[in-house]
Amino acid sequence: MVDSMSQVMNPGLAAKKDPNFPHAPEDWSKANAEQTAQDEGVNLTDDHWETVRALQSYFAKVSSPNVRELHDALDEKFHAQGGIKYLYGILPGGPVAQGCRIAGLTPPAGATSSSFGSVQ
Repeated sequence: MVDSMSQVMNPGLAAKKDPNFPHAPEDWSKANAEQTAQDEGVNLTDDHWETVRALQSYFAKVSSPNVRELHDALDEKFHAQGGIKYLYGILPGGPVAQGCRIAGLTPPAGATSSSFGSVQ
């Protein structure tokens, strides 16, 4: 049984899904993420990939993402490393806005506000 129209239109796509990113959008690939990051001047590390997984997981669980809740969830998830301040260090374009672009997700409304979510 298919889960989405994308699977109907692209039946072989599900077989190509990376098992390390179980909640990734169907049209997302690690190669695309690497290209997006390179275009934005970000050299992806294991911490970046963990952020991508956290974002994709959040979007898979929440039907209507709220930028403030997402910001707080990231702060909590990465608390041991320094929370949101740490994430701004590895994603200078904002852990929500830039992180979503790399993760293949559409940032929630308000993610480009300089008060939270993005500095761009």
